[in-house]
Amino acid sequence: MGIALAIFAAVIAVILLIASRFGGRRGDRVVALVFLLPVAVMLAVGLIYPGVLTIINSFYDAPGTSFIGIDNYETIFTSKDQLTVLRNTVIWVVVTPFVATGIGLLYAILVDRARIESLAKAVIFLPMSISFVAASIIWKFVYEYRPDQGNIKQIGLLNQIVVWLGGEPTQWLLETPLNTLFLVVVMIWIQAGFAMTVLSAAIKAIPDDVIEAARLDGVTPWGMFRFVTLPSIRPAVVVVLTTIGIGTLKVFDIVRTMTGGNFDTSVVANEFYSQSFRADNQGLGAALAVLLFILVIPIVVYNIRQLRASEAR
Repeated sequence: MGIALAIFAAVIAVILLIASRFGGRRGDRVVALVFLLPVAVMLAVGLIYPGVLTIINSFYDAPGTSFIGIDNYETIFTSKDQLTVLRNTVIWVVVTPFVATGIGLLYAILVDRARIESLAKAVIFLPMSISFVAASIIWKFVYEYRPDQGNIKQIGLLNQIVVWLGGEPTQWLLETPLNTLFLVVVMIWIQAGFAMTVLSAAIKAIPDDVIEAARLDGVTPWGMFRFVTLPSIRPAVVVVLTTIGIGTLKVFDIVRTMTGGNFDTSVVANEFYSQSFRADNQGLGAALAVLLFILVIPIVVYNIRQLRASEAR
C-alpha cells in the first residue's frame, strides 16, 4: 500500500512538473485534471464499482453463482414478508419527515425571540447529539414491559403511566402495526431538533421590514404564518423534509437495536442487512440495496432542483 501511494505521488509530481512547462491555460487545465484524478479514482473504487457490482449481484441467486434474472425483484414485490417490509418503509417515509418537520417548525416559531430561547432550543436539539443506537436504548427502556403482578413494578415510563391511569401494561414493541409507529417516534424525537435548528435560522433571516409591514396591515398571527413566514422559509422546509426523508429511507440502527426487525418491524435497510449477512442470501440482499438506491434518487433530484430554483430567485 505504501509503495502504491509513493508511486502515485511520484506520478502526480511528474505531471505537475510537465504542466508547469506548458504555462497558461493549457497548464492550468493539466493541473486541474491532476487534482481531479484522485477524486475520480476514489469515486470509481468506492462508489461506481461497488454500485455496478451490487446491481449485477441482484440478478443472481443466494450463493451468487447462478443467473436468475429478475426473480429477486419479484420476491420483493410478491413475498408476504417483503411486502410487510415495504409497508413499514412507506409508513416511516410518510410519517417521519412531516411530523418531525411540523414539530420542529412549531417549536422554532414558539421560542423565536423568547427569553429562554437558547435553553429551549438546546433541550430539543439534545437528541441530535447522541447516536441512533443510544437513542434506541433509551426508548427501549421507555417501552419496557413487566407483567401486571403486585410484586413487580414497571420500569418502562409508558407502561407506568398506563398503570397509574388504571390500564394494563402492554408489550408495545410486539403488537403489529403499532410497534412500527412506536419505532417511528424515536426517529421523530431525534430529527425534530434538526428541523427546529434549520427552520429557526430561516425564520430569523426573514427581513424585519416585511414582518413590520404585515403587522401594520393588521395581519393576524395565523395570517402571518401562512402568508409571510411559510412562503419565506419554503426552501428551508423542502431541504428539511427531503433530508429527513433520505435519512428515514436508510434507517437501520433504530430497528436493529430495538426489535432486530422481528415482529413485522423490518424496513428495507434492515432487511438488506439481514438477507445479506444473516440469511446469506446475497442476491436478495443486493436487490434490496438497489431498491433502496432507486427510492433515494427522486428525493435527491427534487432537493437539488429546489435548491437551484431558490438560488435563481
